[in-house]
Amino acid sequence: MLPKLASSLVTLIILLALSNPTMSYTVEPLPDSYAGLGEGPHWDVARQSLYMVDLEAGSLMRYDYKQNKMYKTRIEGETLAGFVLPIAGSTDEFAVGCGRRVVIVNWDGVSPVAKVVRTLFAVQPEYEENRFNDAKADPQGRLFAGTMRYIGDEFVHRHGELYKWEAGGNVSLVKSDVGISNGLAWDEKAKKFYYIDTTDYEVKSYDYNFETGVASNPKVIYNLRKTSPKDHLLPDGMTIDTEGNLYVATFNGATIYKVNPSTGQVLLEIKLPTKQITSAAFGGPNLDILYVTTAAKFEQPTPAGTTYKVTGLNARGYPGVSLKI
Repeated sequence: MLPKLASSLVTLIILLALSNPTMSYTVEPLPDSYAGLGEGPHWDVARQSLYMVDLEAGSLMRYDYKQNKMYKTRIEGETLAGFVLPIAGSTDEFAVGCGRRVVIVNWDGVSPVAKVVRTLFAVQPEYEENRFNDAKADPQGRLFAGTMRYIGDEFVHRHGELYKWEAGGNVSLVKSDVGISNGLAWDEKAKKFYYIDTTDYEVKSYDYNFETGVASNPKVIYNLRKTSPKDHLLPDGMTIDTEGNLYVATFNGATIYKVNPSTGQVLLEIKLPTKQITSAAFGGPNLDILYVTTAAKFEQPTPAGTTYKVTGLNARGYPGVSLKI
């Protein structure tokens, strides 16, 4: 259940003075949205629902916009759920990262228990301490999914990798030497792919061939390093708006940074009432609501773990892309 705090019942209105004009945005909690490690928000247009995971509980969550209600399910036999992506052409099948496997899960969006139907593919059998983390489908429906070490120090043991999977079963390595594979976004207009390895403290852009799914020419476009390692902001999940601006969640920074990837300029700082901001996705009927997941790791106080909606940003995003299999 969502922790009951008076503050969670009150709309948090934040006024941010910009040079011209003043922009206001509103931050509100979603009902019954607590997740110990909320991650991977995905807006599904057909269902008008936000899907996400409670990662370390092996749980999937669905927020129904019209009902203003959250549904949760436990994946039978699984303890981890790194991400959830609807399968194109199906109403009740989803790709989920369970440990080092990507599995197909059957869930009607309501039932409290979901079942694994089959394994799509598995990676890194030599690294039992690894698991899948963030993943998305590119605009053509290809799966990009990355791993990380979840036992031990992922900043020291960079055993993570980023993979691409395409319909037909072909798996290819996109990037190795990854600490924590995290945020992903694509911009078809700019022909770019954006990627975050949290342990690099930066956002990289790649030239992206949308026909072949090949990323090349990495370039740092936003650096979150501060004066010393203990002050570094940890970039986590990420999304993009229709104008090409990135929204970068900071795990220890209580902030989402709206960034112009061409200049690296921070256009807006979206403040949240808890520190561990894990990811964000645009959704709602007009794709102008920014949904934000958070975590309650390491004894963070309430309202840590709450999922929020941010309105009044005067920006629109893209719906989540279903995986083509």
